[in-house]
Amino acid sequence: MDLSLFVWRQQAPDVQGEMVAYSAKGISEDMSFLEMLDVVNEGLISNGEVPIAFDHDCREGICGTCSQVINGVPHGPMERTTVCQLHMRNFKDGDTIFIEPLRAKAFPILKDLIVDRGALDRIIQEGGYISVHTGGVPDANSVLISRKDAETAMDASECIGCGACVAACPNGSAMLFTASKVSHLAALPQGKIEADQRVRSMTNAMKKEQFGNCSNHYECNAVCPKGVKISFIAKLNREFIKSMISGDSSD
Repeated sequence: MDLSLFVWRQQAPDVQGEMVAYSAKGISEDMSFLEMLDVVNEGLISNGEVPIAFDHDCREGICGTCSQVINGVPHGPMERTTVCQLHMRNFKDGDTIFIEPLRAKAFPILKDLIVDRGALDRIIQEGGYISVHTGGVPDANSVLISRKDAETAMDASECIGCGACVAACPNGSAMLFTASKVSHLAALPQGKIEADQRVRSMTNAMKKEQFGNCSNHYECNAVCPKGVKISFIAKLNREFIKSMISGDSSD
């Protein structure tokens, strides 16, 4: 198939970017979206032009680094699908495709389709872990966890931190991302020791990184490639209120 592409090109963070038109010819419907971009880049390189810069790593829908906005939707038109899992069979010959980086105040553009998502890492650094010393690795059955709690923790841990939720939110909120990390640990006994401090620290980190507030648009859930549940945001709010009641609210 032959496609018309409009791709955001920006050579550096302090340089004005623009949409540039490209042609993608002879594209197989069995290619992934990233493989299609590889073909386009091969053509640009052979013509002595600068290839399109975009993030990728596992290409298996695990790492989340391939985040792009395709025709206005983070990760493209398919539900619960990352860009690397999106195949060209979902497009038609002659289609026009617009490809942009994630758009959010907290994600400054580095080059072309690559943004700095370090703000999400800094939220994790503020509390998305447990620091209690447990010695050697315990046996699987030494700490009993109910099936309900185990399934809740597993569902929350599916978040891959791609940032699609932030880009889709009209407010640029990171609530779904932060809620998934808080809910994951709050459901497990190992995470309860630092639960109060964790939720306050990670919430404060969101504010510091200039993410917006959640106003229940649900766009975050709609574009999440792993289908992380919106109910985890309610869990985050409950954990935050509980921490302010039971703990020191000075921070």
